[in-house]
Formats: sequence, structure tokens, C-alpha cells
Amino acid sequence: MGKASSEGSIFTIFGATGDLSRRKLLPALYRSHAAGLIDPRVRILGVSRQDLNDESFRALAAESLSAAGIEGDAVPAFLARLHYFATPSGNPDNFTRLKETLLELGRSRNIPENYCFYLSLPPRVFGPTIAGLGSVGLNVSNEKGWTRVIVEKPFGTDLDTARKLNATIHEHFTEEQIYRIDHYLGKETVQNLLVFRLANAFIESSWNRERVESVQITVGESLGVGSRAGYYDQSGALRDMLQNHITQLIALVAMEVPTSFSADAIRYEKLKVLRSIRPIESSDVIRGRYTAGTIDGEKVKGYLEEDGVPADSETETFLAVKMGIDSWRWQGVPFYIRTGKRMPVKTSQIAVRFRGAPVRYFERLGCSQDIADVLTITLQPNEGFAFHFDIKVPGNPLRLEKVPLRFFYGDHFHGVMPDAYQTLLLDVLEGDQTLFVHGDEVEESWRVYQRLLDAPPPVHDYAAGTWGPQAADALAIPETELWQGTRG
Repeated sequence: MGKASSEGSIFTIFGATGDLSRRKLLPALYRSHAAGLIDPRVRILGVSRQDLNDESFRALAAESLSAAGIEGDAVPAFLARLHYFATPSGNPDNFTRLKETLLELGRSRNIPENYCFYLSLPPRVFGPTIAGLGSVGLNVSNEKGWTRVIVEKPFGTDLDTARKLNATIHEHFTEEQIYRIDHYLGKETVQNLLVFRLANAFIESSWNRERVESVQITVGESLGVGSRAGYYDQSGALRDMLQNHITQLIALVAMEVPTSFSADAIRYEKLKVLRSIRPIESSDVIRGRYTAGTIDGEKVKGYLEEDGVPADSETETFLAVKMGIDSWRWQGVPFYIRTGKRMPVKTSQIAVRFRGAPVRYFERLGCSQDIADVLTITLQPNEGFAFHFDIKVPGNPLRLEKVPLRFFYGDHFHGVMPDAYQTLLLDVLEGDQTLFVHGDEVEESWRVYQRLLDAPPPVHDYAAGTWGPQAADALAIPETELWQGTRG
């Protein structure tokens, strides 16, 4: 998160009455308001088909803040920033009227023609909305002000649709105006990964094939698909998690040192990683689907029993991938990726397994040294870092034990961790694209996985409450239970 926004602007949310706006966007904007991080002239314009006005939209927003546990003296002033614009379905003048509303709101509040347009919309209406903004000149940045458009994932459903979506957006907006949002990149621990690497010489000097044996990224959810079954069955774990969130983590872990801590430099290095990923063979992929099982003592149903899931569905709810990166730094180091639903716990974690000592000196004395040193970076739920290394157990006989040296954000920084959306929305207002995804990154990440989409491997069953199909155990670094918790 950068400096406080010093410019007035109008932040427009398309789909303002939807779930994302109510659960994430409005609370995130409120937190920045309460912390004094946005200019007093910033206004928020909600756009939706619902027949509301300013007052009824503010009432809806107040309910959303209350549901997020937000109360206090700053709420009324935040609600006063909110305005509403209804877009009746089929009205050809919607965008013309929207432009008039924005200009009038700006004139009445002495706000420059600075506009953010957040598309919290279904993908099928991205194109028409982008075209509508362009048709009335709301896509232009000039001496009167700037314009930025924020696009939510999914950025396409395969390489072809991603290219078409990029082409559609680029018809009306330049890449410098486009903010493709991936909320994982707004997490403090993800941002600190770069600081952790680049500000600590002993880490960066070990961050290579000479010192690292393997890398494992695990993103597990204990929940099933729930009410998202209709959407999820059309996407699966690859489209929902691997192609976007996890691939961005891979790029940040594997990238070279950028020439500067700037958006262009960091994006350039991430793109080099994506272009260096070796073609993935089907033998290095395990797809899974959860069946009925038990989580935290509660019996849960299998994926095919979920409401809205077709009985003949072949959609995966789990994916394990062994990946290679053909770069000077990472040649020969396997990257193991695991993600799935109905895992034993909710966790997002990167585990870097270092190579063992060249001589197992203490084995001569009867001490086991089978377990390598491991650095774990936990993104959720308890953000922090831990380094697992060997120590001598006090007393005789001589014994070694693997123990963690830990740092947790919650222990050291006693305030509330900034929400990812709060960080990212502030960056939009400030014009900082560092934590946003470039169009070339989107297309390259789809290219990496297109072979799996064209010819998906078979699906293996796994019981809910376990770490996936047994066949996936070969695609994981050893001793995983030490830092992931006991395997189901």
C-alpha cells in the first residue's frame, strides 16, 4: 500500500449491489476512508440495474458495513461519499446518462475528471460495458483527468478467450489504464515475499538451484463448492485457482531480481518466468474430485452430490502438478503445486525445501538427518514465515530435532492486517500497477495450461477431509505433514 491518495476522483462500481461489492469493495473503501488514506473529494458511484437512489443505496451500504463488523463515528461521513446511478436493462442511453451524471457530480464537488471504473460484473457483459464506456468518451485520459478500468477474474476461460478479451479491452483502453485485479497479490505476505527475498542477502543468495531442492505451493480450502456449484462446474480447480492466483505466486517466487521496485520491472521479470515454464506432461498432473467424508467431525457430501452439479460431471476439485522452469536459476528444481476443496484445513502456503548438507555428519553418531531444512511462507490463515531447522535435544544420547523459527504478523504487528482489496483499491486510486496483472501475463499463463484443458487427465476420487488422491502423494515434497498439519 502506497501513500495516501491526494487527488479527487469518482470511483464507479458496476454491479454495486452484488455480492463482491457488498462483501469486499465497500468495506475496503470504508477502511481507507476511516484511516484517512483517500482524498476528501473522492466519491463512490454505485451502478446497477436495481431501482435505487442515493439514500437507498447508502442504506444498503450501511447494512453491508454492519455485516462486516464495521461500526463507528466514521460511517456517516463515508456513506455521504456514496451516490447511485440506475441502468435499466435495454436502455440505449445508459452510458450517455452516466457520463452526464459523472460530469455533474464532478462539477458540484470540484472533482477533476478522474474516473475509476470497477467491473464487478459477469464476464459476459465485460465487452459491452467496455464498449459502452468507449462510445461516450469515458475511456480517455487527458489534461482534464485520468481514467482507469478495473477488471475482475476470470480473464478468459482459455488462451483463445483471453486473447479476445484483451483485444476487446485494448480497443478502448491502453494497457496503462487497465488494472486486472487478483486479490492474492494484495495480501501483505505476498508483497513481503519480495521484501523478504530482496532485502535479506542470505535469503536471496540461497534462492537458486544450488541451494533449493524443491518448492511446493499448497492452496487448500476446507469448504466445498456450496452455492458456487453452477459456476465452479464450468471452471474447476485449474481455472478457479491454478491459472491465476497460484501462477502469480509461482512467478513471484521464481522471478529474477527486478531492476527496480516498479510495476514495469516486476511485471517484466514475472513474464520471463511464465515463458520459461516447461511444457507440462499429463503424467505430471493428478486431477481429483472429493467424495463424501468428514471434516472437523462433521459429515459432508461429495462433489457429485452437491446441488447444481451434473451427475456426469468430470470437473476436478483438486489438482496436483509437477512443474519445471527452464531458467538459469531454477533448472532442475521441481515446483509442486497442490490445490483443492474439502482439504483438512484452509491454508495457502509456500514451502521451500533446501538441499541437505553434502555430508550427513551426525548420521555416523546414530542421529537421523532424513529431513531437510524448510522455509514456509504462510499466506493464510495465520500470515507469517517459519524456518524449520535442526537443533540438538538437551541431554544424552545425542539426538536432533527439527524445530521452527517463526514470525507471525499477528504477534509482531498488533493491529488488523490490511485487507487485500483495501491495498489494491488504494493502488488504483494512486495509479500504481505493481500488484496488478499485465495482459501479456494473462495470455502466457493460459498458454502454460492450454494442453491440460485440451486433453485433461482422468479424475481420481479422494475423501473429503484428506489432502487429495493418494496418487498425488508422489507430486509433493517429503515430510509435508511437518508444516501442513497431519495428513488425512
